[in-house]
Amino acid sequence: MENTTAKPIRCRAAVCKAPGQPLEMEEVEVAPPRAHEVRLKIVCTSLCHTDITFWRMKDFPAMYPCILGHEAVGVVESVGEHVEEVSVGDTVVPVFLPQCGGCADCLSARSNICSAVAHRHGFMPRDGTTRFSLASTGEPVHTFLSVSSFAEFTVVDVANVVGLAAAALPLPPEMACLLSCGVSTGNVTPSLARCWSLRFRSIKPRPTVAQGSKMRGAKRIIGVDLNPDKFEIGKRLGITDFVNPNDTGEKTVRQVIKEMTGGGADHCFECIGSTSVMAEAFESSRAGWGKTIILGTDAGLAPVSISSSTIKWGRSVTGALLGGIKPKDDIPVLAQNYLDKVITDQTHMLCHGWKAGSFRASGACIMFVLFFLMLPAFRQELELDEFITHRMGFDDINSAFDLLDRGKCLRCIIWMDDGAKK
Repeated sequence: MENTTAKPIRCRAAVCKAPGQPLEMEEVEVAPPRAHEVRLKIVCTSLCHTDITFWRMKDFPAMYPCILGHEAVGVVESVGEHVEEVSVGDTVVPVFLPQCGGCADCLSARSNICSAVAHRHGFMPRDGTTRFSLASTGEPVHTFLSVSSFAEFTVVDVANVVGLAAAALPLPPEMACLLSCGVSTGNVTPSLARCWSLRFRSIKPRPTVAQGSKMRGAKRIIGVDLNPDKFEIGKRLGITDFVNPNDTGEKTVRQVIKEMTGGGADHCFECIGSTSVMAEAFESSRAGWGKTIILGTDAGLAPVSISSSTIKWGRSVTGALLGGIKPKDDIPVLAQNYLDKVITDQTHMLCHGWKAGSFRASGACIMFVLFFLMLPAFRQELELDEFITHRMGFDDINSAFDLLDRGKCLRCIIWMDDGAKK
């Protein structure tokens, strides 16, 4: 890879210039990385509901023009001073949540909110400036969630970068992309359930949360969603029951959930960023020990209304950024969980072929099969393939917005190189 350290780069970016308007493909100039920063060549990115939320926002914290996107995978193109944990050519996942590794919060098991590298809306976290500008006019372009992955190149603080070199097998880029936000956020249950009962029933529309609940031993997982198209994939990822609010007659969702569970769910996860749904999730939790976890981002930043008399009956509410995980510690683990699933699937295929006579039953083959058949007994396995419903090139990014906005896809992978999507 050509060394372009200390040189600006001109590349394409999908720039958001006004709320709710189609992104415009522009040539932008990307400044070199400064101290503690890395410049990445984005391989592929995907669209998250948080991008949709901020795309619609008319007021702060939305800032225009900006480059949205925060779920991606890229290759380190150049590094600034004091960057030691990644090198040019490394494949990395940028994340909106930093982990410096040295502050009190990063060193504590009780928090994943880094207190040393503070987030700044629209700017780089350490110096409050941006690395983007329009090539034609020089007008600054704001950074989004410290990532801005809807550009061929971006600059990210090293605290917001997770290396994937430790994985035993190479992780496909589109699968690594999902770990940057969506799947990691959905695996909230592995991080929070360390101190909670695993015998929970949950109310949630996010399939990734269903998978995380299943991985932690949930016996009954209830999905609540207005879109019946999500029900089938939800079943494959662990959801056991579904509730469509449009089909509950005169009963509220909370009444249906309490009837189904005998008093309320142990854990309720709100995933879409609606304050009314947050309140309904809370009311659907069980008195005595019910916990409601807020994952969604509310576009209006409105307060959640909860009765003070209701909360005194032993219920609690908490929130989680990126599912409560520590990015640099836990994303490599999730990557390995996916690779474990790939190995197991391949082993099952090998066993099927061997039984059918496609392979010679040598001693080495039998030892190989027996060894890998033992893996599910002591390893967690993570499903990623099911979440990718669409793939397209960078020029079609507005089509991806339309699909997600209409609830027609789970994740759309956007390849910077249009040929790669094939």
